[in-house]
Amino acid sequence: MHTSPETAIILGTGLGNLAGEITEKLEIEYKDIPNFPISTIEGHSGKLIFGKLGNKDIMAMQGRFHYYEGYSMKEVTFPVRVMKELGIKTLFVSNASGGTNPNFEIGDLMIITDHINYFPEHPLRGKNLYGARFPDMSEAYSRELIGKALVIAEEKGIKIQQGVYLGTQGPTYETPAEYKLFHIMGADAVGMSTVPEVIVANHAGIKCFGISIITDLGVEGKIVEISHEDVQKAADAAQPKMTYIMREMINRV
Repeated sequence: MHTSPETAIILGTGLGNLAGEITEKLEIEYKDIPNFPISTIEGHSGKLIFGKLGNKDIMAMQGRFHYYEGYSMKEVTFPVRVMKELGIKTLFVSNASGGTNPNFEIGDLMIITDHINYFPEHPLRGKNLYGARFPDMSEAYSRELIGKALVIAEEKGIKIQQGVYLGTQGPTYETPAEYKLFHIMGADAVGMSTVPEVIVANHAGIKCFGISIITDLGVEGKIVEISHEDVQKAADAAQPKMTYIMREMINRV
């Protein structure tokens, strides 16, 4: 097969079903790719997929890597470097997150407008072999792509939130005090992924778009005990809406 994708998707929480819509697939197991880490998390597969979504050539990561799994930031973000070398120009990412904004409800979709990097290791730390030594991050998430997503959501009547995502190392869910702190810091949602990949993508000149599914609430009076299964359940319920928005966006890029 011949494919030359300029669009990549990291099929995080909430986008797993999108893999089933990719046609003319070529699938490569992560374990068969030199230097690729292996995802160890339930609900995260481990394949690189090339194929078509609608009429667009795409590359998809089915399963991502997390800092809390014990990988270095270089390992977590290595796939984004591979994307750059393969000619990717636009990256779509999704995740599950805990909402700290009191206006949010479980199951809401939040377009990420900006992020706060609260990880203890920066993915660009060390020798600078690519891009600028001090990359600009004033538009880490493409305003143009955000605008397209808002139009698509309005056309379909999908409720959409917008906000700032804070990335932290995990693997514990946040304490009530931490949720409160992160909200004071300016975060509308908090999770354990996305930020490292988006930093490296921007460093590589790749435009980014991200959506969070709000799978639990870190809002005073609404905090309840949470498990990975609860997160998966909330993500599965919101999956059709997120899949629709992402599919439409990729076909309109």
